[in-house]
Parts: sequence; structure tokens; C-alpha cells
Amino acid sequence: MRRALLLAISVSLLTIAGCKKAPPEQPAAEQAPPAATSAAPAAGLSAEEKTAIHDAIGNLERLPGDADEDSWRRPSEVLTFLEVKPGMSVVDYLSAGGYYTELLSRIVGSNGRVTAYNNPEYLKFSGEKPNQRYGKDRLPNVAQLTTPPEEAPFEPNSVDAALFVMSYHDLHWKAKDGSWPNTDPSKALAQLVPALKPGATVVVLDHAAVAGADPAVSVDALHRIDPAIIKREFEAAGLTFDTESKAFANAEDDHSKPVFDPAIRHKTDQVMYRFKKPV
Repeated sequence: MRRALLLAISVSLLTIAGCKKAPPEQPAAEQAPPAATSAAPAAGLSAEEKTAIHDAIGNLERLPGDADEDSWRRPSEVLTFLEVKPGMSVVDYLSAGGYYTELLSRIVGSNGRVTAYNNPEYLKFSGEKPNQRYGKDRLPNVAQLTTPPEEAPFEPNSVDAALFVMSYHDLHWKAKDGSWPNTDPSKALAQLVPALKPGATVVVLDHAAVAGADPAVSVDALHRIDPAIIKREFEAAGLTFDTESKAFANAEDDHSKPVFDPAIRHKTDQVMYRFKKPV
């Protein structure tokens, strides 16, 4: 009760990705819009599994500052939609400073494992946060993996779920200033999908661009991606579209502003898709 009360107080007190020369967007910089619907019901979660998510969010041993972000990140929405459970093996894809990695670590528990995957650029822009989060074996069920996405050596048939939070669009980024390598989304997914077990779940949360937008333009200028591209590419990689959550939708966002623009920052229209690997 005390833990839940502290979390409720933190959430109630609190009300956070790019221009052309911005670093890869950090998931810690994103806020859900103020008015949104709930995530789709997670029929696959038992009461105990839902409690594991609740307890992870309320854990008082999380890094200082993490709970301050909960009110706009709304991790319960995301993690329930992912249907993450104790004992699972999960990949936090382009995990940056590891806000979600830690929550996943606490949910899957000692019988599960989490891979905090970054490419070198994401790790660089995450500063000291990964050392603070994983140093001194603080989260012993987390393994850090840092490599270009086209080379990520995920173990085949080993992953129950994967989470992309404000990160998939960066695989399309063609940075004019050279701050980001020209990554290949299809090759990145070709490394990940074989690692997924049959029935595994993948959730992608990202900023929406206008329909038909060229990602080479929309990502560099706005850090947004046309949701149709996400769906098309994940299906082409061998996954089946399962459902969409409107939890982070914002009809007042006209998709014309960079996500760092003060007028829309933390309130962008965001798409959240769930995919499954065929059984």
C-alpha cells in the first residue's frame, strides 16, 4: 500500500524527439498526449502477471528520476500491451538509458532475462545512464548488447517479446550531418525475427508522420514515420499484425512539426502496434 501510494503521489505531481542535428531520440524524452484511450485488453495476462507489472512500476529501488517519468510514459499501458510476464526473455530494442529495460528486468524476474540492445550511437548519447543502471551487477538478469543493428547476434528462437519505444524510425534515419550511420531496417529485422520464438510478441511505439511521407525526409526533419511503413516492414520480415492501441493517439497533432517543437513536444500523435510471430 505504501509503495502504491508513493507511486500515485509521484504521478499526480508530474505532468520529455528531432531537428536535423539532434542525436538519436532517447525514449526518455517522450510523453504521451493528455487525452488517450486505454491499451487493448491483455487477455493473455493473469491477475498475478498484471500485479508483476504494477509492482515493477512501484518498486522503490528504481533509479532516481525514473518514477518522475511514469506519468507521461505510462509504462503500464505499454507493458500490458506487450503482455510481458515473469520468466520471459525480452529484448529492449535501442534501449538508450534503459528506463524500460529496468521495468522489464523487474517483471521477468530471476527466471527471465532482458537484453538491453543499443547500437554504438545510442549508447553514446545515453551518457552515464547505462553505467548507473547496470553497473555493479545492479540488474543481474540484464545483458547489454552493443553492435550495429545489421550485425546483432541474437540467439535463434530465444526471445519471447521485443519492445521498440520511439526507436524504430531511427533505423530509417539518413542524417545529413553524419551523426547517425545509414542503417538498414530490413537487415536489422532479419537479425531479430529469427531470434523470436513462435508466438512471440513485438510492440512498436513511435511518432506518426503524415500518410505517404518518405522516411528519408520525415525522420531527418521531424523524427516521425508513416505508420504504414512500420506495418509493412514488420509484416515483410515475417511477423503478423495483431492489433493496434490508440493509447498514445493525439488527433490535435497535424504531423507537421518536429517532435522537439515546444508546441507538440511530449504530445505527438503516436502509433502503437503489436505483432506476433506465427506459431
